[in-house]
Amino acid sequence: MLLRLAYLAVTNTFAALRLLPMGDRDKDVEILALRHQITILERQLGVGARARFAPEDRAFLAALLAPLPRDVLRRLRLLVRPDTVMRWHRDLVQRRHARACVPKRRGRPPTVRSIRALVLRLIRENPSWGYRRVHGELTMLGIKVAPSTVWEILKQEGIDPAPERASTTWADFLRSQAEALLACVFIETVTLDGQRQYILAVIGHATRRVRVLGITAHPTANWVA
Repeated sequence: MLLRLAYLAVTNTFAALRLLPMGDRDKDVEILALRHQITILERQLGVGARARFAPEDRAFLAALLAPLPRDVLRRLRLLVRPDTVMRWHRDLVQRRHARACVPKRRGRPPTVRSIRALVLRLIRENPSWGYRRVHGELTMLGIKVAPSTVWEILKQEGIDPAPERASTTWADFLRSQAEALLACVFIETVTLDGQRQYILAVIGHATRRVRVLGITAHPTANWVA
């Protein structure tokens, strides 16, 4: 079709160049002769019969006649109706845009690596979460991803997307929240002069480091606060 269309474009370009030196009288005579030939062709085809156009003929006529205003197009003597020419032009434009909009890669686009890494991090830091909980956390962070995508990421990594976790154990809670947990305790001691003192100390679950916050003989609530 492209080769035939190129041939039509070249031949009609030379035909247009041939019309340049012709006078208006000669052009009017040729137009009347062509219109009369169309009338003869329509009479031979009969009522209801239609001339058959090849795809390249349709494309060429649509590109040639579509720029004309609708009222001018209706005054032309054509083998087809002006609305048919406009439909050919719309189909030509649609096919061109359809070819330009075809994605280079078929199917669903791959998940962004940063989202994949974030999903695995949330599961690693919160082993009791299922894919639904991870999807909810991503939604609160403003990340739009389908629950099925989270499920596929976990499945590909060999992680159960929906494990049986009716309740979270205390050990699991401590492991997941160790960075933010501190255990505090009062240590009672007696000084050399026999005075009783209370030591307030805390220990970090993640680092196991003990910090002494203060010593007092009267551990009231205000002092602890």
